[in-house]
Amino acid sequence: MKKLLMLSSALLLAAGVFAQAKKPTIMVVPSDRYCIEKGFVVKFNNQGTVVELPDYKKALQNDSDMRLAISKISGIMSDREFPLKDLEQELRNIANESAESAMLTGADGGSVVESPIDVLKRTAKADIIMDLDFSVEKTGPKNCIRFILNGLDAYTSKNVASSTGVGSPSTSAAIGLLIEEAVLSHMDEFCGRLMAHFDDMFTNGREVKVMVKLFDGSDVNLNEEFDYNGNNDELGTHIEDWMYDNTVNNRYSLSDATENFQRYEQVRIPLYYERNGRQRAMDTRTFANDLKKFLADAPFNLPSKVYMRGLGEAWVVIGEK
Repeated sequence: MKKLLMLSSALLLAAGVFAQAKKPTIMVVPSDRYCIEKGFVVKFNNQGTVVELPDYKKALQNDSDMRLAISKISGIMSDREFPLKDLEQELRNIANESAESAMLTGADGGSVVESPIDVLKRTAKADIIMDLDFSVEKTGPKNCIRFILNGLDAYTSKNVASSTGVGSPSTSAAIGLLIEEAVLSHMDEFCGRLMAHFDDMFTNGREVKVMVKLFDGSDVNLNEEFDYNGNNDELGTHIEDWMYDNTVNNRYSLSDATENFQRYEQVRIPLYYERNGRQRAMDTRTFANDLKKFLADAPFNLPSKVYMRGLGEAWVVIGEK
């Protein structure tokens, strides 16, 4: 009886984890093109170069049509039981965290800057960003909606699902109804593509990038040899072995490497990991911190620091904490 209860508990836990991972968390945002065309932008200094980025807060405060469109799309996705992150609420959360630094700085003065969009993605931690663009077109006395909806992987910014269409012209329908009618007929295929992408992540892991670098004052480089578990190899080789052992189905790509850096792309990390008997969501920072702990242990005994570049890229910089 005791064994039966233990088996039942294990099955319920597995079912719960699967249900949690069944559908991706989404967040609907105005497209870059829409914001720039409407003048909803913020200027951002990216290491000396001034660029214009979409200002979602300004768009929501000044464009009632876009706010309504986001609400309608969110409602449609909610009806299909996709977990939602509300853009307006997430922006409010970021504003309330005024003490959070926009820059991570090492003891040597090195820094990595996140754009406001990167901060939003990292804070919300949505799996899919639904990028919405639409326009109201007039044909005589009738209005119709032309829309473009792109589902972007929040970690890689890769387009994993797209849908475009034009709604039926109407002389009386409100903007919200026009948007709903235009989008509804395309959503089954769109959601199917989102689920195919998320099912692939559940099976093969989430795709991220990891860069291994050295601080200027580092006492070692990646060609330094260490004896680890009876294998006397270069540090870079030991790190690649760690990647092999800790990625889903050993999937990663070492796209470039020298004695001073290694660039890993298409790194597949698990969606979940177990800690203290509990299932927790794995993200790029957690994965990079695991590599940091590996380097801190014997025989390497190397201090390192993790820098995040957006949600899906981490740098592990060896030489100081």
